Amino acid sequence: MIRTHDAGALRAEHVGQTVTLAGWVARRRDHGGVAFLDLREASGVVQVVVRDEAVAHQLRNEYCIKVTGEVGLRPEGNANPNLPTGEIEVVTTDLEVLSAAAPLPFPIDEHVEVGEEVRLKHRYLDLRREPMQRALRMRHATARATREYLDQHGFIDIETPVLYKSTPEGAREFLVPSRLHDGQFYALPQSPQLFKQLLMVSGFDRYYQIVKCFRDEDLRADRQPEFTQIDLEMSFVQQDVVFDVIEKAMVNSAQAAGQTIPDLPFQRLTYAEAMERYGSDKPDLRLPPMTRVDDLFPAGELTKDGMPLVAIRTPTVGTLTRRERDELKPIGNELGLRVFDDMKRLDRDFAAPMTAVRERVGIEEDDLLVLCTTADTPTTPKPAESALKAAGSLRLQVARKYSDRHNLFDPADLRFLWVTDFPMFEWDEDEKRWDAAHHPFTSVHDEDIDKLTADPANCRSKAYDLVLNGVELGSGSIRIHRRDVQAKVFSALGFTEE
Repeated sequence: MIRTHDAGALRAEHVGQTVTLAGWVARRRDHGGVAFLDLREASGVVQVVVRDEAVAHQLRNEYCIKVTGEVGLRPEGNANPNLPTGEIEVVTTDLEVLSAAAPLPFPIDEHVEVGEEVRLKHRYLDLRREPMQRALRMRHATARATREYLDQHGFIDIETPVLYKSTPEGAREFLVPSRLHDGQFYALPQSPQLFKQLLMVSGFDRYYQIVKCFRDEDLRADRQPEFTQIDLEMSFVQQDVVFDVIEKAMVNSAQAAGQTIPDLPFQRLTYAEAMERYGSDKPDLRLPPMTRVDDLFPAGELTKDGMPLVAIRTPTVGTLTRRERDELKPIGNELGLRVFDDMKRLDRDFAAPMTAVRERVGIEEDDLLVLCTTADTPTTPKPAESALKAAGSLRLQVARKYSDRHNLFDPADLRFLWVTDFPMFEWDEDEKRWDAAHHPFTSVHDEDIDKLTADPANCRSKAYDLVLNGVELGSGSIRIHRRDVQAKVFSALGFTEE
């Protein structure tokens, strides 16, 4: 071995030992003939003392070096309590430059003010930064915890094919040309969907895989062309069993990642409840829900055509200036909303209803209250739902605008949520037909089977999403296993018997 110890593992019990370390110069500080180096490698950072000024002078940040020296306690008052190795230092007796470094394109620091293109071009340097190291180590820890948990609960890790036949799923596929069959292509999997179904039919009962998936889609904040998902399937279960397995897996992952362990069971909302209270099927529970208050006002006074009037409470924002209130209207306009920002006029013209609004919403001192409704009635099959979605977007934008005042977006505050009972179908306005909201093999609620062809708009599916702080972590469903029900679903989607 080129080194005898890991730099980040040295502690006070190593005092007096001669050690050999290897790593990179993270920082150099000169103090009148003595240089102090922060030596960084995978295990951590340790302070190295170099008393040879000529040797120290040739070193720059990111030089790769090998040092031999004696471990000693730092002088009194110089310990660093924020560093695991902060009690000790290594006084160098020999130093060898393993590899010199050219001037850096950006500093290897916690926070880097440089474009992503530069960081990606010099990815090997970017990955030396502590946030990147921390993220990849956390990913490793959560993947290991997931495997251990699923192994303990009877799941089998099965690797499924990556090159396979194109199948009609929800997204565009990446294609790989075949060398042996000119003009023919393999598809990269959007998910192992069909393969895991085959595994269930084959009797494996519980399958999982931490698997790469590929979708040739436009970039989104939460989706890249290639991404990794925890994919699993179970036989002979209903959704309560699925929820129990996944919730405990999430607790296990949170613990492995060093996060606060969330409470069990996770909160559950139906899709209808989520839309009514948050205007979103992936609500951020760190913010207060919105509240419908149209019933508190005379019909037609503030809303029209029975559209919702929504009250949005944002805590501890304080009193807004006239200019700040005026800034809310353009946000609403872009969402097709009419925003009522003049609370004094509303209090004057609708004193009793406004008092009832504040009581229903639970307004406290310094809370910001915004009322909104649609500017025009949405031309959709469910106009009220469209209005609630727009109000939900306004709720988030207002909260983000004043996040420095309420500080509710704490990333350590893990608010998990199951959203259940999604609509079975969604209307395709362009094609003038119903599409499967999840996929056509999702079970419908037993009491809604008779609505499949008679009233598809009000059919609820046994589909569910796992949501965390406004982000959809995953989704799933109970599959149809009855041929007659599957035939009715296909009929509702306009498929012929053939």
